[in-house]
Amino acid sequence: MEDKSHFFEVNKATWNQKVREHAKSDMYNLEAFKAGKSSLMSYELEALGNVKGKSLLHLQCHFGQDTLSWSRLGAQSVGVDISNEGVTLAKQLSQELDLNAEFVCCNVLETSKHITDTFDIVFTSYGVIGWLPDLKPWAEMIAERLKPGGVFYMVEFHPIVWMFDYLVQPPKLKYGYMQDEAIYEEYEGTYANESSKMVSKEYGWNHGFSEIINALIEAGLTIEYLNEHDESPYNVLPELTKTDSGMYVRDDKLYPLIFELKAIKQ
Repeated sequence: MEDKSHFFEVNKATWNQKVREHAKSDMYNLEAFKAGKSSLMSYELEALGNVKGKSLLHLQCHFGQDTLSWSRLGAQSVGVDISNEGVTLAKQLSQELDLNAEFVCCNVLETSKHITDTFDIVFTSYGVIGWLPDLKPWAEMIAERLKPGGVFYMVEFHPIVWMFDYLVQPPKLKYGYMQDEAIYEEYEGTYANESSKMVSKEYGWNHGFSEIINALIEAGLTIEYLNEHDESPYNVLPELTKTDSGMYVRDDKLYPLIFELKAIKQ
């Protein structure tokens, strides 16, 4: 079996750099967040509803804005991320804002080695599973960390989105919808600040719906729904147009931009 540790080490180093860039970016708008603005989007808010008093595990939480936003809504939140700088900043924000969220630095696939509690909700969102080479251990971990009757919810960029090379203009269809091989990209800037001089070095993997859904089913979860949407709450792809609702769309609407999936542990 191929040793994936090098891929994770490279990605961790890039995410440590991204934390520094993103914390001062307009996209993450840290000052507005500190003043009370939620970082959560309409999809996840509607899907999970009232979280007051519920325990929530947030996977791949970056520097914790969403984790802390769930805490503000009354959840007992725990965030996990591979970036030690992200987790350090998340802990600082939690303390500064007097919120009770906890944060753990680890590879998300090894979450169960570091967290033994079970949760009412496991949540992950927007640009997460593409950093994982294999979804079977990911799904197994999710099932391990859910209480019976617990809910797993993810909202994520659509698999079709990751088939394009966005480093060329116009974007070129380049990568497989289902691709086992790692995709390596190296470029200047980051999605929250394209003019940044930081060099992003990233390994990623493409996962089609059959892989995502079957991994969760094999882990013992029951899929409640899968929804696809031709809009994105984030303006992180080329040539998107902002709508009256605040979402971003392709003018041609040729393919979905995001999907959401909800599953239950029986």
